[in-house]
Amino acid sequence: MLNKLAGIQGKLNNIGDEVYQTWSYEQRHEEIAKLVQGYQNGLPIQILCQLSASIAGGVAEAAEHLAILISRRERKAMVNRESGSDKALQDLLQATLLPARN
Repeated sequence: MLNKLAGIQGKLNNIGDEVYQTWSYEQRHEEIAKLVQGYQNGLPIQILCQLSASIAGGVAEAAEHLAILISRRERKAMVNRESGSDKALQDLLQATLLPARN
């Protein structure tokens, strides 16, 4: 029973991903901009990062959108302020907000 429920939950989580794939770059950018506004109004940073990655089509793509919407200085401050000692959260924030420069 639990496996069946987990499978249903997994399919529901992927529904949004399939819809986002049909969106234009501009639609994705606008939606991620709304998430940034949500973060500024109290949306947890993990949700900002995870939903941005889902909407954008991946972490690297989300990082590109977020770099346009939020200055590097502010993204760095967000990582420092929000991650604390949680290594998994710090990794998520680093990948999404402060990817390595090429």
